[in-house]
Amino acid sequence: MPVPAMAATTARSFFWEVFPPMRTCRVYCSPAYQDGHLFVVGGCGQAGLPLDTVEMLDVHSQKWTVLPPLPTPRAGAAAVAVGKQVLVMGGMDSRQSPLASVEVFNTDEGKWEKVAALAQPSMGISAIERDGFVYALGGMGADTSPQALARVYDPVTTRWQLLPSMPTPCYGASAFLQGNKIFLLGGRQGKLPVTAFEGFDLETRSWTRYPSVPSRRAFAGCAVADGCFFSLGGLQQPGPHNFYSRPHFVNTVEMFDPEQGNQSFPLGSVEGFSISRKKWELLPPMPTGRCSCSSYQAPSLLFVIGGVAQGPSGAVEALCLREGA
Repeated sequence: MPVPAMAATTARSFFWEVFPPMRTCRVYCSPAYQDGHLFVVGGCGQAGLPLDTVEMLDVHSQKWTVLPPLPTPRAGAAAVAVGKQVLVMGGMDSRQSPLASVEVFNTDEGKWEKVAALAQPSMGISAIERDGFVYALGGMGADTSPQALARVYDPVTTRWQLLPSMPTPCYGASAFLQGNKIFLLGGRQGKLPVTAFEGFDLETRSWTRYPSVPSRRAFAGCAVADGCFFSLGGLQQPGPHNFYSRPHFVNTVEMFDPEQGNQSFPLGSVEGFSISRKKWELLPPMPTGRCSCSSYQAPSLLFVIGGVAQGPSGAVEALCLREGA
């Protein structure tokens, strides 16, 4: 699992903090973080159906609170904290159909309310907050086609505004905010991985294409550290002319530095990469082995939430950086 690297840190600088488990075991849940509180929204439970369950972890006291349930059960939704609200959009319903509905939890009032829906039902949205606005990018529609939709939500007017379409339609892309740009990396089109790397300038409201990820890999992990973008591991699938090859997992890691504009290049893969030393180092293993986790990066914390072990997991753990490291 890649983590943001810092110049003075070593592998010994990191440790795992184990939090009390969620009351509801789940996978494909949607995390959001606000003022020391981790919100975990929806997901799939033991029965494989979308949940309306919402729980909040006070990181300081390590206590969970069960919040009022979602008006619409959903899994694989996008969740973003903005001001005193948690915005939840899209995802899948119990019929495995994408949702257009958008719901907001007001933390001061402790209540959910429905707001303006998305123009089209969508799952696998990439969402990010900037200056009090929520940007929702891409997704997969009811016809399973990838979407190039880009839209922005204003919590004051509770309205959505369309933005210039993404150059490459996709869903499940990784979104990162750097300066005045939102960068999108990877994602999928149906069962096929996307190698596109694109940036949206919030001032000019225009898209820029960057060099694509060299390797075509599904389920690759994406991370950003010190302004460099990483694409890590994943599943290598046979190309259209390689009928007899089998899918296989790879340890390929590629990095792109937008400041230098250099092409991506392979580095090697283990656990954590130190940019200053240009090498990989083993980090402490996860206390609870599992896959398909939801994750959220907060200041000095990388939360790993739920996932699947023998079944849906309630585990919540965070990879932390030791003070003074």
